[in-house]
Amino acid sequence: MQNVGYTPRMEGLDALRGFALFGLFIVHMPELFELYWEHPTTDPLQLAVHDTVWLLFAGKAFALLALCFGVSFFIIMDRAARRGVDFSGRFVWRLALLAAMGLLHGLWYRGDVLEVLAVMGLFLLPFHRLRSNRWLLAFALFFLLQPLMLVRIAAGLAGAEWANQPLRFWSATTPHVYMDGGLAETLRMNIVDGHGFKWLFMYESGRLSQILGLSLVGMLLGRIGFFGHPQEFARARMLGLFVALAAAVALYVLREPIAALVPATEAMFMPRALAGALLASLFDLAVMAVLMLGFTAAYYGGGHRALGVLAPAGRMTLTLYVAQSLVFVPVFYGFGLGLHASMSQVQAVLLGLVAFAVQVVIAHLWFRRFYYGPLEWLWRAGTYLTLDVPFVKRAGGTAERVPA
Repeated sequence: MQNVGYTPRMEGLDALRGFALFGLFIVHMPELFELYWEHPTTDPLQLAVHDTVWLLFAGKAFALLALCFGVSFFIIMDRAARRGVDFSGRFVWRLALLAAMGLLHGLWYRGDVLEVLAVMGLFLLPFHRLRSNRWLLAFALFFLLQPLMLVRIAAGLAGAEWANQPLRFWSATTPHVYMDGGLAETLRMNIVDGHGFKWLFMYESGRLSQILGLSLVGMLLGRIGFFGHPQEFARARMLGLFVALAAAVALYVLREPIAALVPATEAMFMPRALAGALLASLFDLAVMAVLMLGFTAAYYGGGHRALGVLAPAGRMTLTLYVAQSLVFVPVFYGFGLGLHASMSQVQAVLLGLVAFAVQVVIAHLWFRRFYYGPLEWLWRAGTYLTLDVPFVKRAGGTAERVPA
């Protein structure tokens, strides 16, 4: 059998990935794993908590996770290339395994993102062969600017009937079976309706284009050594943080007035709506950049001991991400405790904070005994089609370090 050793880690990247996982979870909790929208709160305090979480993390944590996915892609491909190995075919197989895990996870929770990341990861392979960092950045910006949305805005302004039809996911409602149905009904709904709705939302909202653009940015950061040689980017991080913060503030203040400049009539309403959505996505990207640059500046600027607490969670993001829905979907859904109708936003956020703290503790304890999280080990073993992957740490023993 092939011997696949333990791979050394970049703790700063792991900590950032753990932070992204936290942000994603702290959005899912007040969202009640998608059931919040059936009965949104009107209480001022609850609404303030909800809006604060949304302002800081909704659309931003997901974007940060996509960026980290691109960094990881580069690291895997680069380490293999340094050994003279073309990892492309095996990486496609690796993505197929991730997609399979996403399909299984999607049976339980329709909001699964693993399958989406796996499919979009296929598009990274051609760009890996693009040697020019300038062209890589240009393509990343192209996809982040939502080209399909821009085309639809232009077509709508030109009077195209198809471009002035409302997006289909706007009229979608949460299936009532999630709130009052049994487990079998929920699983069936996720197969019949949930899977298609997820991809419809990802496409029409521009998330697919955003994922690809952010993954390319992550690949570029990997290439230039942003995480591998962080000491060389101290000034660039601070400058980028200032620019991103200024852009976020400007977009927060000006996005609605700018969108209002787009002509609109009763029959031609989509261009203005899409312009607002595009500006909102750019705001999310700016805030994501603030979070990423602020976190890395703090981590590499002396805060690594405090922020490094998140690194073990970042090392088992796949396991913890799936565990979050396995535990809390039954808490909110009808086949379990059905607390979607009674849990307040404050309670959901506090519960989320406590639950994530527990996950961090579990991750620390886990890595005292193991090299990988359970799903991470399965993914790695499946990638190489071998069980000869170190898992349990042996006292006094060291695992072979094979950078793959």
